[in-house]
Amino acid sequence: MDVHDFHKDFLEEVKATAVAEGEGSNSAFVSVASGYLENAEVLSDFTPAFYSGTGKNNRKIRVDGYALDDFDLTFNLIIADYSGDENRETITKTAANASFERLLYFLDEVYGTKLYRNVEPSTPAADLVEILRLNKDRIRKYRLILLTDGFMSNRINEIESKNFNDIPVECQIWDIDRIYRVCFSDLGRQDIEIDFKACTGGSGIPCLEASSTNNDDYKSYLSIIPGSVLADIYDYYGSQLLEGNVRSFLSTKVAVNKKIRETILRIPQNFFAYNNGISATAMNLRFETTQAGKFITYAKDFQIINGGQTTASLSNARYKDNADLSQIYVQMKLTEVDSDADKSSELIRNISKSSNSQNKVSDADFFATHPFHVRIEQISRRIFAPASGGAQYETKWFYERARGQYLQAQMHMTKSQKDKFTAQNPKKQVITKTDLAKYQNSWVGMPHVVSKGAQTNFMKFAETVDESWNKSDTQYNDKYFKDSVALAILFKHTEWVVSHQPWFEKGYRANIVTYSISLLHRLIVNQFNGMDLDLQLIWNRQQVSDLITNELIKITKYVFDTITDPSRSTINVTQWCKREACWDSVKICKIQLPDDIKKVLISQDDKKAAERDAKKDQKLLSDVEAQKTVIELGTDFWKSISMFITEKRFSVTQDQMKALKYALRIPEQFPNAYQSLQLLSLLEEAKSNGFKA
Repeated sequence: MDVHDFHKDFLEEVKATAVAEGEGSNSAFVSVASGYLENAEVLSDFTPAFYSGTGKNNRKIRVDGYALDDFDLTFNLIIADYSGDENRETITKTAANASFERLLYFLDEVYGTKLYRNVEPSTPAADLVEILRLNKDRIRKYRLILLTDGFMSNRINEIESKNFNDIPVECQIWDIDRIYRVCFSDLGRQDIEIDFKACTGGSGIPCLEASSTNNDDYKSYLSIIPGSVLADIYDYYGSQLLEGNVRSFLSTKVAVNKKIRETILRIPQNFFAYNNGISATAMNLRFETTQAGKFITYAKDFQIINGGQTTASLSNARYKDNADLSQIYVQMKLTEVDSDADKSSELIRNISKSSNSQNKVSDADFFATHPFHVRIEQISRRIFAPASGGAQYETKWFYERARGQYLQAQMHMTKSQKDKFTAQNPKKQVITKTDLAKYQNSWVGMPHVVSKGAQTNFMKFAETVDESWNKSDTQYNDKYFKDSVALAILFKHTEWVVSHQPWFEKGYRANIVTYSISLLHRLIVNQFNGMDLDLQLIWNRQQVSDLITNELIKITKYVFDTITDPSRSTINVTQWCKREACWDSVKICKIQLPDDIKKVLISQDDKKAAERDAKKDQKLLSDVEAQKTVIELGTDFWKSISMFITEKRFSVTQDQMKALKYALRIPEQFPNAYQSLQLLSLLEEAKSNGFKA
């Protein structure tokens, strides 16, 4: 798939989104394009908020959405340039600057005039104005983003940085080519490339190679980086500099450590002695050797995996306290990882997990490669959904365990292969990790958590799954996957219902949908004792019944009226929806579901019986997979395990030793399912004791 194929598919996706969600083409474009930027970690949690008008001196102002990064306090303002024309002219620098000026004029109107009085209350645009005004003294940088469905002119080398009220303003153009490059990069996110020579204004970062620790997977270097350089890099890249799991963890904690700040301000010369330093990973390091020693001059995908608070504290102390960082130096352990994305991601995860063990970061914080994801991905590739809507073929619901899997799967396909793949795996049937978290947490009655944004909601979901997985993983089976798909269908259908209501004014749809699904489930459980919605019925039909649709029309209207009620305790609707008090107010609902709805319900007894059967099937499947893995590893492998145990003399259970005896007799004898599970458990223990496969 080249960039022109991607362009065609992108425009088709926008058209399909507009039809499916009942919104205008420009709104659909913003939704699709911002989704790519969220996946690339350019934006945190994007909120659509369209406003267009004329300000003082007849200046045109416009904004299409925003995203406030609470960790690095960068305020992203987004403006769209959409035509829908595959053959449109390239975007010139003049046109781009005109768009950026509209965003700057919007900012000026927000702070300098009484625009807040002119914006319709209880709309996303009114929320945006209020958030900007409330955070005026906190915002450290504005990032203006122009989204376009065209291609940027080759003459645009860079867009000059601007300044607004003494706050730096960064301008970015995201055209089709740039989105394509991020989607198909090995990392699936925007590259962070550090030119250390330019940063230091000299030869780079001095380093020592820890040669005795190096192996085929990585190389490690010990170095000292000036505090001012570290702060400069953080000021430019912000929270994108922090490895994803660390950013998610720190965003729920205090970003700036008081003791670190005190050291910076009072005794900066002692910072190196007092601080533990940072750990980072990177790819494709470059070096220069001089008479003064070896220097790191360049790093690709530079990610801080431990020391996020140190980094943020240095930047904040300089920004807020005018701290002099010239005497501060930070020790840095930099690990160069393989450029192979799959190998490096697993290694980075393990390094990050180990480095942050002192902060008691749970396994949920490193959920990207959790076995739960692996299993759901495997099930999604195996199970076909029933044909629907007159189609004569079955399709699959594609679960994205890793960022960009769906697009990257098509990267080297021929046109006929791609057509076959997309027919079997329609784009509209892709489910991401954050999607799944949104569907499940809405269903279990946590719409206020879902409303806090994709990352916060995902962390809550991860904690729940991690805890229950450790108790018993068999509950995550084919039925769980089908139920999840049914919730996806219900969620998307509710979005469609909301979009086609006469009262809907293009605002708060995400909040309305999650609250409506939570309320629907609550009403069913409370009004029909011992019954629940039959999600398997939705799976079998691949659509939501008219009975449910009719109730959703009432429920969504009720939810909209409730969350925008003028008597709500928080004026900003977006912020109000994040509070449990909002959910409490919605739960006071008098809607009575009709008796006919029993036709699409299932008794709790039948539901539990189906769950028991699914768990048994999953156990059998897990047993078979365990036996297959043990046999594929082979006798020689298990001999090496046996020798390792004898050498290290670590504790082994009697059942594990008995299973190992059978493994040493393959292929004359084969371990049974229980013994295979014991062997895999033994393998993990051996690895934790230093065994290398």
